[in-house]
Amino acid sequence: MTEHTALAKHACAACGAQAEWSPARQALVCSHCGTVAPTELDRNTGKVCEIDLVRALRELPDELRGWQVAKRSVRCRSCQAVSVFDPARVGQSCDFCGSSELVDYDEIKAPLRPQSLLPFRIEVARAREAVRGWLRGRWLAPGSLGRKAAFDAVHGVYLPYWTFDAAVHCRWTAESGTYHYTTETVRDSRGRQQSRRVRHVRWSPAAGEIDHAFDDEPVPATRGVDHDLLRRIEPFPTHELVPYDTAYLAGFVVEHYQVVLIDAAQRARESMVQQLRVLCGRQVPGDTHRNLEVDPTFAGETFKHVLVPVWLLTYRWDGRAWQVVANGATGAVAGRYPKSPWKVALLVLAGLVAVVALVFLQSR
Repeated sequence: MTEHTALAKHACAACGAQAEWSPARQALVCSHCGTVAPTELDRNTGKVCEIDLVRALRELPDELRGWQVAKRSVRCRSCQAVSVFDPARVGQSCDFCGSSELVDYDEIKAPLRPQSLLPFRIEVARAREAVRGWLRGRWLAPGSLGRKAAFDAVHGVYLPYWTFDAAVHCRWTAESGTYHYTTETVRDSRGRQQSRRVRHVRWSPAAGEIDHAFDDEPVPATRGVDHDLLRRIEPFPTHELVPYDTAYLAGFVVEHYQVVLIDAAQRARESMVQQLRVLCGRQVPGDTHRNLEVDPTFAGETFKHVLVPVWLLTYRWDGRAWQVVANGATGAVAGRYPKSPWKVALLVLAGLVAVVALVFLQSR
């Protein structure tokens, strides 16, 4: 995982201080005097470009690589995150685990620049309240967690994603099952005869084909945030993507991808195939099916490297780092938290009491 701060300076026209992107104002706002800084951002005329996947996997053009600015890269010895900073920035701790054990790191090859991003829409105060409410709603968490977690440490990060498009023609074969029933006579434990309805399946071969278009199939490229947490705050509204501009990054940290394009493309292909299996399974006639085989043909494959907004709280409890994340565009929250041993024991005890009570009532 690598990250870098905003790569361009956006000076306030009034006082010259650094302007930062305001999710509430949807504009650059001076952090010193509050002046709304003029920008040349135009979301209506900008174009978000898709890149041909096959051509890029053969050879990624050099003009799409590099940030074209001086930078310093450091590795976190604790979580192995690699962060890219403005060379003048010093004394920085890792934004993802809080460790200050940072050492210099030399990049082997310049990264692919983002083609587009999704601007922050949720302001920090709203994100902080959402995270606080989420933590306080965890019944199994220690009672003091909601009071001791440093909510002021909630900060905004732009995380890297790959998105993939493809047109797919998929043939499928399967065995289609149709239910039919017979009535059988059996004896119960007391020797009494009883009738029961028994279900059988009549199998027959089936085949078909479907056409499907995948649009913006997401693959997280972050190592700093758990992918399972990200899945729980997705989707990100990629239809609102805007062309990349450093003005949107002002005041935020940006993570540089560590899941490379070829690996991301493979993960996207695997996800698409799984979705195709579901779609084809729905087309199999009858009541059930088995031995489903799909044979997809992919065409028109394109991709984008995009940045998505996330509010992140990393806090430490019992010597371990825990993360809570909030979608910076929709406000959805997910996270991990420590469990109170006493509350877990109480929950288990309550479950045992319920089971004993149920057995007692059934035996009466």
